[in-house]
Amino acid sequence: MEALAGSRIYFPCIKPPTMKHNFGRQQRVMITRASIAVEQKTPQSKVALVRIGTRGRISTFSSKLHDHCQVLQSYDSPLALAQAYETRSKLIAAHEELAEEGAIEIVIIKTTGDKILTQPLADIGGKGLFTKEIDEALLNNDIDIAVHSMKDVPTYLPDKIVLPCNLEREDVRDAFISTTATSLADLPAGSVVGTASLRRKSQLLHKYPSLEVLDNFRGNVQTRLKKLNEGLVQATLLALAGLKRLNMTENVSSVLSIDDMLPAVAQGAIGIACLNHDEKMANYLASLNHEETRLAVACERAFLETLDGSCRTPIAGYACRDENGDCFFRGIVASTDGKKVIETSRRGSYAFDDMVAMGRDAGKELLSKAGPGFFDPR
Repeated sequence: MEALAGSRIYFPCIKPPTMKHNFGRQQRVMITRASIAVEQKTPQSKVALVRIGTRGRISTFSSKLHDHCQVLQSYDSPLALAQAYETRSKLIAAHEELAEEGAIEIVIIKTTGDKILTQPLADIGGKGLFTKEIDEALLNNDIDIAVHSMKDVPTYLPDKIVLPCNLEREDVRDAFISTTATSLADLPAGSVVGTASLRRKSQLLHKYPSLEVLDNFRGNVQTRLKKLNEGLVQATLLALAGLKRLNMTENVSSVLSIDDMLPAVAQGAIGIACLNHDEKMANYLASLNHEETRLAVACERAFLETLDGSCRTPIAGYACRDENGDCFFRGIVASTDGKKVIETSRRGSYAFDDMVAMGRDAGKELLSKAGPGFFDPR
C-alpha cells in the first residue's frame, strides 16, 4: 500500500463524458413529474417470490377521468423507485421463475428522512435516516431484500442483516445545474448555490469563497429543480448517477471533475441487503453482484468508518481501479466553511483485504492530521 502526496491527482479510472446531451447551454431546466401511479395488488394476486423494499412517501388522492373517479397514489421518491425497478429487471434477466407476473413485488416504505423535509439532515440524526424503517421491515419479514443508495447506508448494519450485493456503479461525479451559468466558475460573486450536502458545500466554498450556499436545499430531484426554476437559488449540484437513472441528464449544465468535487463515499452505488440466514435471497443477489464495485465501496466505507463520519462532517472518498489494475483511493475531510481541507491518497492491490486496510489507514492519517476537535459538531 503506497501513500501518495500532491494536491491535484489525475484519476485514470474516470472517463470523459460520453453523454449526447448539450452540456453547457443556459435554459430553463426540465422537470419530470415526481408523482407516478403505484399498482394496487388485488386479493387474487399471487404471493410474490421476492418482495423488494425501497424508501419513499405515498399519498392517496382522487382523480376524475372520463366522468369516473379513480383513487391513485402519488409517489415522491422516483429515484428510489427507479433503483428498485433496476434491481427487479436484473433479477428477472437472471432468473426465469422471477419473470412470471406477480413474482416480484415492490414495497414502498416511508423512512424518517422522507417524513421530515424541513430540517437539515444533520439536525435530525444524520446517517440511517433513509434505512432504519427498511431494516425493520426486513427483520420483521415484511420484505425479502432491501434496495439502498449506498451513500445513505450507515457503516454499521443491524444484527442479522447483511449487504452482499452491489450493482455496477454509475458515474460518481457531481453535476452542475443552473439557468444562468454553464459552470461554477461562471457564477458571479454572491450567487447562491443550493445543496443539502456539507461535502459539496465545503468543497465549493474552498474553491469559490465568493459564492454563497443555501445548505438546507432538500427534496427529491424534481423538487430541487423546481426551486431552481423559481429563482430560490442560482444553481445547484446533484449526483450525476441519479440524473442518469431518472433519464434527466438534459438538465445538466456541466459535469464537475473528480479533482474539483470529490464524491461522497459510495456515491453512484446501489446496495442490496437481505437476512444473513436467507440462502435463497443470498443466491439471487449473488447473481447480481458487481465485484469491482463491491470492493471499491468496501474501501471507501472502511475510510468513513475509521473517521466515524456523519452528516455533520464533510467527508469525501473515492476508490477505483487504475490503468494497471490496482486500486487508487483518495479521501478528504473539511471544515464546513471550506477554509480547511485535508486530503490523502493511497495506491495498492485491488483485493478486498488490501483495500479495506487502505481505507482504514487513510482514515487514521486524516484523523491524526485533523487533530482534536476537528470533527466535533459545530
